[in-house]
Amino acid sequence: MIRNRSMPPGVFIPELAYRDVLEAAAWLCRVFGFHERLRIGDHRVQIMYGGASMVVIERPSESPVDATTHATMVHVQDVDSHHAHALACAAKIIVAPTDHPYGERQYAVEDIGGHRWVFSQSIADVDPVQWGGTLFSEQEIV
Repeated sequence: MIRNRSMPPGVFIPELAYRDVLEAAAWLCRVFGFHERLRIGDHRVQIMYGGASMVVIERPSESPVDATTHATMVHVQDVDSHHAHALACAAKIIVAPTDHPYGERQYAVEDIGGHRWVFSQSIADVDPVQWGGTLFSEQEIV
């Protein structure tokens, strides 16, 4: 698997939505002991605790907190094969496999409970500065 500086470490990476991303990330760091890893404008912040990661994402103010405002991201070896298998199993694909400027190829799917999953394959090692990110820590915090 390609190592990509734009992605937090880990296989499972929860994405939790908040109305104020920067306030939420600061609170999670102060109260729960997370450490900020990467900030993407004011709409996404990667935080870490030990070797685990999560992403604080922006939630539109009118959106209720439900299964569609959060996702679990999963690193996979081959996103296209994973997508083809999910499609063959009649999974509800939300977003087809797409290459992103931050070095990831991803697709999104909804499970039978209405939960959103994003499957991601690193396709390049991209310096977050190239797409507007601010990297605070490149090392895993233990």
